[in-house]
Amino acid sequence: MGLVSAILTAPLAPVRVAVWVGELIRDEVDRQLYDPTVIRRQLGEVDEDRAAGRIDPAEADRRQRELIGRLIRPDRQEV
Repeated sequence: MGLVSAILTAPLAPVRVAVWVGELIRDEVDRQLYDPTVIRRQLGEVDEDRAAGRIDPAEADRRQRELIGRLIRPDRQEV
């Protein structure tokens, strides 16, 4: 039965590969988006930008809230 099922499901192979690649990309994006090390580095960059006058305090606060929200997001999985 293995040969028959392989023949019958062969046309779906590209779809399975596309789904697999999509899942890999999603996992890597999630890992980078919620990685505490990356978030802390970005928080430091926001502080540097504010200190250098590249962004105003309101924009810095908005960015910091967004980053801290990602850092403490309760439903995220551990990376």
